Order: sequence, then structure tokens, then C-alpha cells
Amino acid sequence: MNTFYFVIALFLIIYCLLSVYVGYNGWVWIKKTFPYRNKMIYVVCIVFLSMNLFIERFFSSKILAFLSGMWMVIIGYSIILLPIVNLLYFILKKRGARVLGGAVIAFFIFVFAYGSYLAWNPVVRTYEMTVNKASNIDKLNILMVSDLHIGKMIGATHIGKLLDITKERKPDIVMIPGDIIDDNIETFMAENVGDVIAQIKAPLGIFATSGNHDYYGGDLERLFTEMEKAGVTMLADKAVEIEESFYIVGRNDDTDDQRKNIADVVKRLDEKKPVIMMDHQPTEIIEASENGVDVLLSGHTHRGQVAPANLITKWLYENDYGYLKINNLHSIVSSGYGFWGPPFRIGSQSEVVEIIIRFEE
Repeated sequence: MNTFYFVIALFLIIYCLLSVYVGYNGWVWIKKTFPYRNKMIYVVCIVFLSMNLFIERFFSSKILAFLSGMWMVIIGYSIILLPIVNLLYFILKKRGARVLGGAVIAFFIFVFAYGSYLAWNPVVRTYEMTVNKASNIDKLNILMVSDLHIGKMIGATHIGKLLDITKERKPDIVMIPGDIIDDNIETFMAENVGDVIAQIKAPLGIFATSGNHDYYGGDLERLFTEMEKAGVTMLADKAVEIEESFYIVGRNDDTDDQRKNIADVVKRLDEKKPVIMMDHQPTEIIEASENGVDVLLSGHTHRGQVAPANLITKWLYENDYGYLKINNLHSIVSSGYGFWGPPFRIGSQSEVVEIIIRFEE
């Protein structure tokens, strides 16, 4: 427990120092650029933005959530940009502050504008593959959408875009591998998101499983109930057979210390039939391959969401984004339909994944 508090204290100290560093650089630029310079107002604004990262957790406010996300991006990129700018400033003998600061401001304007576009305008990525097992159907069209993150920033309107995509693509089946809500179910209920999800139709059904954010607010059981009301089959370490042709398996998230291992979930399945598994976090790709899973669908990574965080996810996961084949296993990891924290994406885009599977023994 002492180690836990030490880590928290260390994080807060580092965060406060970074906020001061960013704030000081901003003030130097303002002093050299604008005639009106009210330092007190500026300090209050910086303190508010810094503290809002924690304050907004206690309020159901899209504005506060947006400002919190924006500040996270500013802090993140400032760690990279400001040391370079400071070095150039001293190399130029403390000249060029206006130009250097203006370049930083222009960079952030680009990030906020283009990043917002990438976050709010989902695209459809298509993958085609062949599973070497016999099935009563020759081809299966799956629409996979992970990481909805329904919460303060994402509500019924954005899920409505998913409904439109589903109507356009007409999939055989829809699969949602986790992170349906963003920590709590408040927005899901307040905006009647279940009514929108209920309009999503697919001949073979809609299936979903849990992600880590579905656990955090203690609303997992209620979420399962509401999703079932909306016509979604929730799979918690369970498998269902679809028209005697293939299996759909949904695993509880890795957050759940009671979740079953893959071998226990699939041990009673007919190994001659195709197995398509949803596992929110792509942490057990090798285990899935070793236990006869043919297609593994995951999300969670967001492809880093804001570059260069994608370098971290690439280091952490065997497959952090896109398609990877290991032996007979086809692994697909989506960057997600929604987002967590900052309502921006750089180096990734919100997406829906269309998967076309052909079965050939």
C-alpha cells in the first residue's frame, strides 16, 4: 500500500511540474507577442486546466470532459515539442520567440482540427480471409465494432452513425468485443442509446462481450441487462453455435480475475467447426491459436489513439492493430469506434471493421 501511495504522489508531482513547464512557456510567448498581459488571469486558466483533469471526473459535463482531453493532448505533445523549441530559442540567443511559439500554436490547431475529424468520422476497413474448416455456409460477412466508449463525449448521435453503416453494409452478423460504455452507464441510459442499438439488425444476430471500461464503474450487470433488452446477446466466457455452422465465443475481459482460460471455454466445442472468438484485449493471441480458435476479434489498443502512442501499443502487443495470422489463427485488432479521454485521433481513425470469411475444408 505504501508503494501505491508513493507512485500516486510521484505521478502528481511530475504532472504538476509538467503543467508549470507548459504554463511558463506559454507565458513567455504571450509576453513577447501581445500587448495585453494579465498574468493573474493566465495563471488561473492554467491552474484550472491542470486541475480539471481530476475535477471533470465528478461532473457529467461534456465541456469539462472536452477541456480535460484537450489538456491531455497539450501536455503529451509539449513533452516532445517544448524541449526542442527551448533549445532553438537559446541557440538563436533568445530571439524568434514569436515565430517558435506561433509554430507550436499552429501545430496544436492542426492536431485539434484534424484529430477531431479522425475521431468523429469513422471509416470501414475490410479484411478478407479463408478459414480451413468445413461449414454449412460458404461465406460469412461480419461487422465488428469495438470500443464504443459511450459516455460524456459519445452518445446516441455517434451510435446513430453506426446504425447507418450497418444498414449500408448489411452484414450477416454484428460483433462488439468490449468497452461498450466509458466507465459508467449514465449516458447510455440518459440518451436512450439502447433504443438506437435495438435498431441494428443482422440475420444471424448481434453479439457482444465485456471490455475493461465496462467494469470500472460497477455497472457491468446492468449493462448486460440493457444490452439484452436491445436484442444483443452478451457472452461472458460462453460459446454459442450459429445454425450448426460455426461457433461464436465471447470472453470476459482480462480485468476480470475470475475469467476462464481459453481452453476451458472451448473444450466442449466440436473442433471440426470454425470458432470465432471475441476477446477485448489482444493479450492471448498465442493461447487462442493453440486452442483451435480460427478468428480472434479484439480492440482495446485504439492503435495508440494519438501518435506516437502507437509505438507503445506496438511494443506491448503481439498484434496492436490490423491483421495478423499465426498458424491457423486470424487475429484482427480494431482501433475502435469511439475514443477514450481526448476526443482526438492522430495516426489512427475511428473505424468499423468488415470481415469477409470464406470456409473451405
